Amino acid sequence: MRLHHYGLEVTNLEESINFYTDLLGLELESRHSFLGEEIALLASGHFRLELVCHSQSTNTTHLCFETSDLQQVIKTLGSNQIAEGPYKLDNGWQTVFYEGPDQELIEFLQV
Repeated sequence: MRLHHYGLEVTNLEESINFYTDLLGLELESRHSFLGEEIALLASGHFRLELVCHSQSTNTTHLCFETSDLQQVIKTLGSNQIAEGPYKLDNGWQTVFYEGPDQELIEFLQV
């Protein structure tokens, strides 16, 4: 398992994309919609930053770990502990969210 991305809620997706690409040198890797949210994935080398647009951001963040076997993660962590999902994305990826001990969101992603 390895870290896949760091997720950040933003209120203006275009402004945030411009900030992170123009000023910090990240490259726009992809854009998509999911459950009514506009999402942009920016990258620099192996680091990815996921920007999730909310009109009233709470500055929620999440860690995402990439796994080769999402079902094994669910089996290990328990399906009754799932905060959201599992979901299958339009690009074929599968994802599930768990809450950590301080209610932080931890995403597991099979690409």
